[in-house]
Formats: sequence, structure tokens, C-alpha cells
Amino acid sequence: MTPDQLVSRIKQGWPPVVCDVRSGMEYVSGHIHGAAHTPLTKIIAGNAVLPANREEPLVIVCEHGPRAMLAMKILAWRGYRNTELLDGHMSAWRQNGWPVQKELD
Repeated sequence: MTPDQLVSRIKQGWPPVVCDVRSGMEYVSGHIHGAAHTPLTKIIAGNAVLPANREEPLVIVCEHGPRAMLAMKILAWRGYRNTELLDGHMSAWRQNGWPVQKELD
């Protein structure tokens, strides 16, 4: 999903669940408004808070991409089939001037 598509869906009131798989410090330093902090370590351990409905659309984001790709593979293995990565991840999001939220949700 492109950042433009995500912003459009947020503005239209039908956003996907955005799973930010970065560390706590990275998340607090700036995340997409409404993103769920879903650290990769918790996904690996199997104790991440995720939607019960495994058909729920998920957009997975990290800083540059590798952690998000790994998270997406693990989630697919656990039955989440409607997942995609945010193009460019947080580094591109900030470079394009999209807003970030700097406190915990």
C-alpha cells in the first residue's frame, strides 16, 4: 500500500489496522496516527495483540522494511492472509512530510 492510499483510507474513515513492528523507542519517537504498536519480538513470541479476525486488513510497517517483511511472513504462517507492507515504510513516510504522532496511543 502506498502512503497516499493509506492517508486516503484514513481520511475516508475506513483505515486498515496499521501494525508498527518497530521497538518501543522507535514507536514513541513518531508513528502513524492510530497505528498499533505490535513489536516484532511479540509477534515472534506469539503474544502480540492482533485482531481476532484474521481476515482483517493489516498494513505492516517498520523503519526500512526487513522487520515488516519478517512480521508479514510470520503472520501469514499464523493465518493472517490480508496483509501488506507500507511502501517505503516510516523512513519514506517522514521524508514525504506525512504527520506522525509522538506519544503512545
